[in-house]
Amino acid sequence: MSIGGSLGKALAPQMGRMAPDLTAGFVREALSRAINGVGPLPGAAHAADKQLEEQRGDVDAAIHEVIENHVRYAGAQGFVTNLGGVVTAALTIPANIAGLAMLQARMVAGIAHLRGYDLEDPRVRNAVLGCMLGDDVVRSLVKKKKLPAPPMAIATAPAHDPQLDKVISAEVTSELLTKVAGKRVATTVGRRVPVVGGLFGAGADGFATWKIGRYADRELLSRTMR
Repeated sequence: MSIGGSLGKALAPQMGRMAPDLTAGFVREALSRAINGVGPLPGAAHAADKQLEEQRGDVDAAIHEVIENHVRYAGAQGFVTNLGGVVTAALTIPANIAGLAMLQARMVAGIAHLRGYDLEDPRVRNAVLGCMLGDDVVRSLVKKKKLPAPPMAIATAPAHDPQLDKVISAEVTSELLTKVAGKRVATTVGRRVPVVGGLFGAGADGFATWKIGRYADRELLSRTMR
């Protein structure tokens, strides 16, 4: 694990206290907004269908565009929310985490929709959140039996397990807090130029979103024949 990641795990509880509203429930709210749309940002299925139309029905090409678009969105919000360094951390940490949660959920939900999954299905919603954990974390949690299976198996399980809702929401919240904590350490230790933090935040958030998009693309296999 990187130094930033190790320190991130140590500092995540402090980050949580700085951002007390970022409980597991906020992940569900972010997912709901990602699927239904918020403000000028249309819902995940609508945005994905638009990409499918632009790519003339090519699902793989549409998924590629969905990922690329959200990488750009994540980079933009990462830049803005990491400009101020330590001084503004109490305000920007919650904004950074909430922004990442909604954008990554919207991206994965769009991929799931294009692959034929019903975004109203609670099993699929849990699978979307599972993808947001990333491949390595999912493997670790499955091995520790904290998760019953990888995201696709969760999405296609015979029945919905309500208890899994709480477990997976808590894991996603913890992972987001850890990532942002590690990023804050990397951008503030030994640095006093705020714009550098913005650039690093843009790159880190964009790269993390790209990795999650690629994982969701591999994990959520097609459920329909188009």
